[in-house]
Amino acid sequence: MLSNDVALKILHVVGARPNYMKIAPIYQQMKKHQGLFQQLLVHTGQHYDPNMSEIFFRELNLPEPNINLNVGSGSHAQQTAQIIERFEPVLLDFCPDWVIVPGDVNSTLACALVAAKLGVKVAHVEAGLRSFDRTMPEEINRVLTDHLSDVLFVSEPSGNDNLIREGIDKNKIFFVGNTMIDTLVQLLPLAKMRWEKLNEIYHLDRFILVTLHRPSNVDNIGRLREIVEALSEISIHCPVIFPVHPRTQKVIMENQLDCNNLTLVEPLGYLDFLCLESKASLVVTDSGGIQEETTFLGVPCLTVRPNTERPLTLTHGTNRLVSADKEELLQSMYEVLEDGKTIAPPSLFLWDGRASERIVKILAEMGK
Repeated sequence: MLSNDVALKILHVVGARPNYMKIAPIYQQMKKHQGLFQQLLVHTGQHYDPNMSEIFFRELNLPEPNINLNVGSGSHAQQTAQIIERFEPVLLDFCPDWVIVPGDVNSTLACALVAAKLGVKVAHVEAGLRSFDRTMPEEINRVLTDHLSDVLFVSEPSGNDNLIREGIDKNKIFFVGNTMIDTLVQLLPLAKMRWEKLNEIYHLDRFILVTLHRPSNVDNIGRLREIVEALSEISIHCPVIFPVHPRTQKVIMENQLDCNNLTLVEPLGYLDFLCLESKASLVVTDSGGIQEETTFLGVPCLTVRPNTERPLTLTHGTNRLVSADKEELLQSMYEVLEDGKTIAPPSLFLWDGRASERIVKILAEMGK
């Protein structure tokens, strides 16, 4: 086994719920080659609620983070600034060869910026995705992180095209597949074993599963009211299970939105959510990752957004974009439920559960 002075020093950044599923398989792959990699896991604390954080570390077989920056909530400026301030001394102390940042949250950009300014190489997992909507904070994070990164790991073909069009050196771009799908492939059998227990709680033959968290839907009370009213009406015909994000719950309570017909539950762990997702008749969401998961599972998905940074889910998957308008959303939900067809999961290039293996191999070959 190689000594740590030869091993590549890797600093993984996680900050929000989707990051855990993207980093976990990479961390596990590197752990198989401990002589080649010395790993440090840093949690920025961007998601700090136990249901949004701690349970995921347990279920995804991630260790407790070596360091938690405990940033917490705040405006985008406050959160990004605090991460930058608290991350810099960690980076200076550990002196990694590579910083790996996944996704498009504030932690992604903040830590990439610190690393780039200190001359530490940055690898961006899930690079190149574009909604072409600069009103989305995530779009700003994606674009800037990609242009700061030394290596860009792409999950779908549109990512390659976007990066090349923006002038990024094609030698820095690697189409490796989707690490979120790696996690799904690994844990789906275990997740499905939880159905008997969950069905004892919900007693459902068919149901709609809902997630909503984006400010464009949640902070716009008119839009959120339209969505909730549509879900309440459809629930008369098909039960609705709605794991409520903390920010969504806060807005619902403050504005006294009527959710009496909906089954509101606390945010779920990864395994319980994946089990319900795989059994759902329909998923209604504004999440990027869920668009990908439902595509892989062959579950119909309606995304309440005017655009998506994951066009593969539209052209080759089960996803459709829908309006937040009550009548339009209702019509779309009725169409899916009345169709009732079982969708064969598509075979998508490199969505094979081995993206993390390809990432680890590339980084090992690149070295320090």
